[in-house]
Amino acid sequence: MDVSVIIVNWNTRQLLYDCLKSIKDTTKNITYEIIVVDNNSSDDSVEMLAEKFPDVKLIVNGKNLGFAAANNQGIEISQGRYVLLLNSDTILYEGAIEKNVIYADDNPDAAVFGCRVMNSPDNVDMTCFAFPTLLNLFFSVTGLEQAFKMSRLFGRERMRWWPRDTFRRVDVVTGMYMFVRKKAIDEVGMMDDSFFFYYEETDWCYRFAKAGWKALFNPEAIIMHVGGGGQSSSKAAMKMFVQQQKSCLIYYKKHKGQIKTFIARILLALGFAGRSLYWSSLIMFKKLIAAQTHHQIRNNMKSLAAVKYLLFGIEP
Repeated sequence: MDVSVIIVNWNTRQLLYDCLKSIKDTTKNITYEIIVVDNNSSDDSVEMLAEKFPDVKLIVNGKNLGFAAANNQGIEISQGRYVLLLNSDTILYEGAIEKNVIYADDNPDAAVFGCRVMNSPDNVDMTCFAFPTLLNLFFSVTGLEQAFKMSRLFGRERMRWWPRDTFRRVDVVTGMYMFVRKKAIDEVGMMDDSFFFYYEETDWCYRFAKAGWKALFNPEAIIMHVGGGGQSSSKAAMKMFVQQQKSCLIYYKKHKGQIKTFIARILLALGFAGRSLYWSSLIMFKKLIAAQTHHQIRNNMKSLAAVKYLLFGIEP
C-alpha cells in the first residue's frame, strides 16, 4: 500500500465529511487507506463515518488524547509506505497525494514532505518554518518579526518572503499536512505525546533532522485550508493559547537544556506582559471614545493567562 491517511477528529463532523470526500474524489492512481482517530467527539462524527464512509478505519477514544497521541494510534495500525497526517479542516486539490508519492519516491533521503496550502484561491498560507531559536523568539516577542515580516533576518522563522511556489528544503513541515516516510518513522520513532497540542511536528522534524533525514516542500501538491476546527468556548481557546506556550517550553527543555528553557520562559513572559499592557491601554482609550473593545479584551485575557502560566505555572 502506498499511503495511510490519518485524520484526528474532534467535533468537526461536516469538515471531516468534506475532507474525506475530497480524498476520495482526488486520489485515483495510488493505493491508500484512511484512518480516522476520534478524540471523544460529541457532534455525531462517529455516526456520520459509519453511515457515509464505512470503509474508513476508525479508532474512537473515550477522551481527548491530544494531536500527537491520537496520530500515533493511527500510525500504529497503518499499512502504507507513507503516512499522511491530515487536518480535518482541509480539502485536497486534484492529485495532491499522488504528487507527493512521486516526489517522495524521487527523494529517498527525505523523511517529511509538505505541500502548498491555500487559505483561499488567491491566498497562500505561510506553512513550514525554521526550527525555534532564542534569537527567533526574541524577534517575535519584541515585535520585530511582525514589524519587518519580509526581512530575511527578523522574519527568518516564518520565511514570509518565500511565496511557497518552489521546491526547497525546510526545517519544519506544518502538521495540517505532513507526509512522512514510514521507514523514517521506524528509525526515529513516532510523535512525542508529551506534546498535547502544538510543537509536536517541530519536535518530530528536529528528531528526523538529527538522524540525517531531510524535510522538503512540494509546491505542486496543493490543499485548501478551510479552517474552523472544533467549536470551542473562549475559555477553551484561552487554554489552547496557554498550551502553545507550554509546548514551546517542553520543546526547549527537551532539545535546548535548562538554561535556554529559562531564558525562553522569561522572554515569553516579558513579551506577553508587554502585549497585555498594550491591549489594556487600547481598551481604556476605546472606552473613552465609546468604541467596541471585545477583540482587545479577549487578546488581553489571553496575554494575561500566558503570563500567569509562564511566571507561576497557573493554567486556566
